[in-house]
Amino acid sequence: MSVFYDRFERHDHAEGLKARSTHYCPGCGHGLVQNYLAAAIEKLGIQDRTVAVSPVGCAVFLYYYLDVGNTQAAHGRASAVAVGHKVANPDSIVIAYQGDGDLAAIGLTEAVHAAAQGLPISVLFVNNAVYGMTGGQLAPTTLSGQKTTTSPRGRDRAMGSPLRMAEMIAQLDAPVYVERVALFDAKQRVRAARAIEKALRVQVEGRGFSFVEILSECPTHLGVTPVEAERWVKEKMLPVFPLGVKKDVAAEPWSWPTPGFDPEPLLAAIGAHAEPPPRFAAGFPRDLFGGEVGLKLAGAGGDGAQTAAMLVTRAAIHEGFDATHIPSYGPQSRGGTSFADVRLAEHEVLSPDVATPHVLVAFNAPSLARFGPDVLPGGVAIYDASVIRERPSLAPSVRVVAVPCSDIARELGEPRTKNIVALGALRAAVPLLPEESFLAAIRQALGGKNALLAVNEEAFRRGVKAVREQGAARG
Repeated sequence: MSVFYDRFERHDHAEGLKARSTHYCPGCGHGLVQNYLAAAIEKLGIQDRTVAVSPVGCAVFLYYYLDVGNTQAAHGRASAVAVGHKVANPDSIVIAYQGDGDLAAIGLTEAVHAAAQGLPISVLFVNNAVYGMTGGQLAPTTLSGQKTTTSPRGRDRAMGSPLRMAEMIAQLDAPVYVERVALFDAKQRVRAARAIEKALRVQVEGRGFSFVEILSECPTHLGVTPVEAERWVKEKMLPVFPLGVKKDVAAEPWSWPTPGFDPEPLLAAIGAHAEPPPRFAAGFPRDLFGGEVGLKLAGAGGDGAQTAAMLVTRAAIHEGFDATHIPSYGPQSRGGTSFADVRLAEHEVLSPDVATPHVLVAFNAPSLARFGPDVLPGGVAIYDASVIRERPSLAPSVRVVAVPCSDIARELGEPRTKNIVALGALRAAVPLLPEESFLAAIRQALGGKNALLAVNEEAFRRGVKAVREQGAARG
């Protein structure tokens, strides 16, 4: 079976000539590279073992053309995805196929660390010195003085200098084979085909990481004919990106334990076989806000908003409901803004974002000022009255509940439990779940820390009590 499809059926169900021609521009080097890649796969007899990983860019439609396993990666992440494939299935032959705007820019970290790790994967790096698919912008490999849509006067010193990726990868210890080739004449194309085949052979032999950089033409964004583009690569790119083998070393074949896919060890490690938590809810609290409830918990870093949010989420999951928790951290672990979106649903959370919460729990004044106006009509805003002295002016239909969470926690001798006080206040103000549901989640989170368990349970009960006393006082 040919590796390169005879007919490109994925071309929007194309017929005729369109079903037999690639989507690449006339004179583009991608078609040649992919043809050489297909030939190498076929020659080595590895078609059924091969996984090609292509990210965003001109390589995005690689799966149109190669009859192998294909994975689409996020922009720049093909090298990282390739590592994942190789670790999960060591017998596979994994190829990351990436362009310069992809690998050398947004994917630079992934590419370098994959190379430094040295697993037997093959990276084909197509360098045409420009962002091809997205409009001809300046790329990390754009030449000094080269004009692009984002460097119309030419790349100058303030825009940095071109990255020589082959040299960068070659100076790392782990890679075993690194070469730069080109496509501008028949001799160079033969060398490119051989380099691609060798990169795959190195992986077949299990020796380690291989990297082939291919200088390629982009007539479209150079604004020249294909022949002129070939001349430009030869005359302009070669002085900056000299061809040749940058590294080729002997290495013992890799060996590592074949990964197991038996879930039992993992389930045991995370305690999944422990006694399931008891359930206390008779059903989802539809009478409050319907079949889905959105909560936002916010404060300064270190206030415990994230922990409280996770406990609400776990408590709902334990009761058999769907629940999501999206954390958002500030620039510091303590002192910066931190908030979490929690959504509970009777059946399925369709969107975890909570732009307009039914319930807000605010631990400081900036959080209350920022998110208070977003609380939905008929919703509830709970805040720490120990640090927020002035009662906020919110929509008339929003119920405002002030609880001195920090003061109560200090009275208990454990200031860090103010978030658990707030959790108790939440339960009393908005009975989403039974009290025992929250306490079960707290007990699970604390595990065998009995000393902390007692004070946290008391903090929760004190939060419940504070809200109930307010209700009694109003009555």
